[in-house]
Amino acid sequence: MLGRVGSHPVQCDYFDAGACASCTWMGRAYADQVADKQRHVEQVLAPALEGRAPVAWLPPATGPEEGFRNKAKMVVAGTVDAPTLGILGADGRGVDLRHCGLHEPGLHDALPVLAEHVVRARLAPYDVGSRRGELKHLLVTRSPDGELMVRWVLRSTEPEARLRKHLGWLLERLPVAVASINVQPEHKAVLEGEREIVLTEQSTLTMRLDVGEGLRLHLRPQSFFQTNTTVATALYEQARAWVSETEPASVWDLYSGVGGFALALAGPHRSVTGVEIAPEAVASAQLSAAEAGLDRARFVAADATAWALEQPPATHPDLVVVNPPRRGIGPALTGWLESSGVRDVLYSSCNATSLARDLAALPSYDVEAARLLDMFPQTTHHEVLVRLRRR
Repeated sequence: MLGRVGSHPVQCDYFDAGACASCTWMGRAYADQVADKQRHVEQVLAPALEGRAPVAWLPPATGPEEGFRNKAKMVVAGTVDAPTLGILGADGRGVDLRHCGLHEPGLHDALPVLAEHVVRARLAPYDVGSRRGELKHLLVTRSPDGELMVRWVLRSTEPEARLRKHLGWLLERLPVAVASINVQPEHKAVLEGEREIVLTEQSTLTMRLDVGEGLRLHLRPQSFFQTNTTVATALYEQARAWVSETEPASVWDLYSGVGGFALALAGPHRSVTGVEIAPEAVASAQLSAAEAGLDRARFVAADATAWALEQPPATHPDLVVVNPPRRGIGPALTGWLESSGVRDVLYSSCNATSLARDLAALPSYDVEAARLLDMFPQTTHHEVLVRLRRR
């Protein structure tokens, strides 16, 4: 549903028809989008950096303007015989977006097949108004190798037998590596629940990235990974480039997720510790480290801030990587960093406002370099990686 208008902006039929307004910058020339994001981030960070050494801004990292999303998060509505995959409109009815052009081609082509599978397995879409039905969301992730992870978010396990019965039909038509049921019984705007039932022999999706000599990350059904594989690769490569200039002997990766930064920075002469609160993500990172033979990489399931504050000063690393959610790392962790003696920090942020607040709380550090990474074309969202060094 996306197409070029001349050689500049991208055009979307859903956006033009008023069916979906998620891409608020749809139709703007991409060069203008990136320039505006760069300007915005620099302006937001400027007050926090006043009086410090000038920042060396690298050119923005960009990827495809369309066909870049490796994950589809589709609300399922409509009827058993005519399901919609997309979003809910203002009237509560389903708006079908299965041909959204932001999805990677392989993911885009899989959605109609998955919709047909919903019909075959008689998965009744959940109706918000009447609180009836079973299937709430369809979550699909595509790996760089073309394999899929498919998750059906259900209100209960009632349809499990039908899903298992018709799974073979789906596996014959799509390269599904991992299939699972997520149970979310509550009537509220929550994407998924805590319980996961894996239906396939394989339980992890391998994300193979062209980072260093090759980075293989394992994703379990509830693991987080950046939605833009191309720009995620650039993010980890940039971190590796900066770290290679300082050669720290020890690294902590706080908010480590499935271990992207930790595993990208690990090596035979460097100890790396990743700390992540989600046990599923930690298990994924441990599997990836073991598979890569990285004996000096370990991962801990814990709250990143609480864990850091509990460690004795003698164990503090040369470099800390932080990749927090939108709220940032907050006063407790910035206070610890200020007093820790840690020499170098890499801060990956998806929110320039919380990043600016945290940088203001780190006056002992200069921001030596920074780079905007455009994970989310056609929107105002951004990612920025900054390199800090203690004066």
